[in-house]
Amino acid sequence: MMNNNGMTLIELVIVVTVIGILAAALAFSFQGWIGSYNVESQIKEMHIDLMNARAMAMKKNKMHFVDLTTTQYSIYEDTDPAPDGDGDADPGNDDPVSQKNLDARYPIAWSDAADTRIEFNIRGLSRDDKTVCSNTTVDADYDCISISATRINMGELTTPLTEGGACSAANCVAK
Repeated sequence: MMNNNGMTLIELVIVVTVIGILAAALAFSFQGWIGSYNVESQIKEMHIDLMNARAMAMKKNKMHFVDLTTTQYSIYEDTDPAPDGDGDADPGNDDPVSQKNLDARYPIAWSDAADTRIEFNIRGLSRDDKTVCSNTTVDADYDCISISATRINMGELTTPLTEGGACSAANCVAK
């Protein structure tokens, strides 16, 4: 005759061990997902801000500039535009439109380290062909932005910067 009044201690230990293993595996997966989400949201927000700077240049008929650092970017409106829409020689006199601080755990890099500025003329065209990349080990679906005269595309780096890849339009595959 079998006694069905409860579980044995061995059964309880096995169930608790299986639950512990699953919880540990999910915690590691969750940490990777959060990092990926943070990088993607940062790149998407920057993409929106670049598109808005471009649209505002056309709407207000004034050049707009985006200055980059590894942990922040600032958007400026040209306050003393030249008649041809080429902007002034003294960008320090421009009005700030917005400034965004980036998460220091997910710094950015760009294709031309010497040129930290992206310029949009009064027709919304970029003077710069530039690529902005996330410089982290996080594997995100969107981790770069490719900027050309007429387009601003988000994409994924084929070879991450931390693995020796270049922050370039050729390495940033648009999605």
